Amino acid sequence: MRPYTKKFLVLMLLGGVGWSIVSSTQIGWSAIAPKSPGIVDDLRSASGAGATPVIAAFAEKRTVPVFRTGLGSVQAFNSVTVTSRVDGQLDQLLFVEGQEVKAGEVLAVIDPRPYQAAVRQAEAQVRVSEAKIVAAKADLGRLEELQKSGVGSRQALDGKRADVGQLQATIEAAQAEAERARLDLEYTSITSPIDGRAGLRQVDTGNMIMAIDRKVIVVVTQLQPISVVFSLPQEDRVQVSEQLAKSRGLPVYAFARDSRTQLAEGTLTMVDNQIDPKTGTFKLKATFANTNNALWPGQFVTVRLLLMQQPDAIVVPAPAVQRGPQGTYVYVIGADDRVAMRAVDVGQVQDGVATLEQGLSRGERIVVDGQYKLQPGDRVSISGAERPGGDGQPFYPGSERSAAPPS
Repeated sequence: MRPYTKKFLVLMLLGGVGWSIVSSTQIGWSAIAPKSPGIVDDLRSASGAGATPVIAAFAEKRTVPVFRTGLGSVQAFNSVTVTSRVDGQLDQLLFVEGQEVKAGEVLAVIDPRPYQAAVRQAEAQVRVSEAKIVAAKADLGRLEELQKSGVGSRQALDGKRADVGQLQATIEAAQAEAERARLDLEYTSITSPIDGRAGLRQVDTGNMIMAIDRKVIVVVTQLQPISVVFSLPQEDRVQVSEQLAKSRGLPVYAFARDSRTQLAEGTLTMVDNQIDPKTGTFKLKATFANTNNALWPGQFVTVRLLLMQQPDAIVVPAPAVQRGPQGTYVYVIGADDRVAMRAVDVGQVQDGVATLEQGLSRGERIVVDGQYKLQPGDRVSISGAERPGGDGQPFYPGSERSAAPPS
């Protein structure tokens, strides 16, 4: 017999032995398994398998603030473009860019010398006119005495009275000219008309300024207080107007663009008198003290208008509410730890809290996280609970399974 024939026979023999062992093992397991039909189920029950782990919470009853949210922009309470009222060379700039200035504070000076000379000239003209009228009044007095004695000319008397009246008008014109000259001299000192913050300077010293050109020197903007103009849908107008009429001012909160960082708190001051037909919205204005300058003109903010307080509202964490073909629903956990779908009507969702108008009662347990793994009738194991708001912190200390509903 050849060597390779012997090797082939050995391999065939070993393969047969292995097949026999495997077959015997399978036959043995098949024989055992039917005799213990509850072993697998018992192991699953002991390990907690079959119950879907979820995070749950109780439905609570609270007083809930009702907000209306819109986008708005910050507007300066007052903003003034400072220009020169007189012509001349810009002699001085007395402010620093970004400086807080007071009303009446001098910001810039136009060369005053030409206007000082004009004042002196106008005042001199007043004195000349006053001297002339003194002489004319003396002549008039003499003519009146001659007229009384019957030797004076009536025509000469009337002419002198006219001269005195003319000189009186000349004095008044000269005084007005002097007043205008003094006013022009005053205008060479350019002052801030309001309290506010100076912006960037728009012209440098040494430049010639013409009043007719309206050359901007600086813009002064009032930051305290400050206004925010925002828009809401036209459907909210009636309710906002009614609530505003009941109170002296509705609270308004300004948030950064992330809608989380609160910047300032103010008061609603007015509702616009028309609705924008292009957008179907109406405008509102709120006033903020802005003592910390958190609001800046031109800034975009998210605005929340506190409309009212809704007492005894049923609230749940917003993630508990699901949306399906038939509308919104939640998974309610029964006493046997099995879940059921229940339709709910959602009023508002604010800061992670959903307010339910109907569908749940206070103290009922609901699933907050893990709904995607559930079907109605499934058994659940509660691995944690949340407060309404979804902050992820334990809703009740200790075991949630044994915790009492909220009081």
